[in-house]
Amino acid sequence: MHTVELLEESLSVVKRLGYRIRHEWLNGTGGGGCEIAGQKWFFLDLAISPGDQLQQVLETLRRDPAASAMVLSIPLGEMAGLRKSA
Repeated sequence: MHTVELLEESLSVVKRLGYRIRHEWLNGTGGGGCEIAGQKWFFLDLAISPGDQLQQVLETLRRDPAASAMVLSIPLGEMAGLRKSA
């Protein structure tokens, strides 16, 4: 699977987990998931490569306990470390 496809899938998962997604130019200095006033937010840093953006999303998925219950493609599940063993 291509990096951009994995990024799109991971952003879809983050959205299903209840995060509101903001695409922001953060000059490579920020980004990732957080909670503000009880609302989950994910800030995608447009200043970094798709591969680095994917790593930001994967880190958010790893920190969110609900992510382990989500249906993920095999490549995304393995990258996130969330793939259930058979």
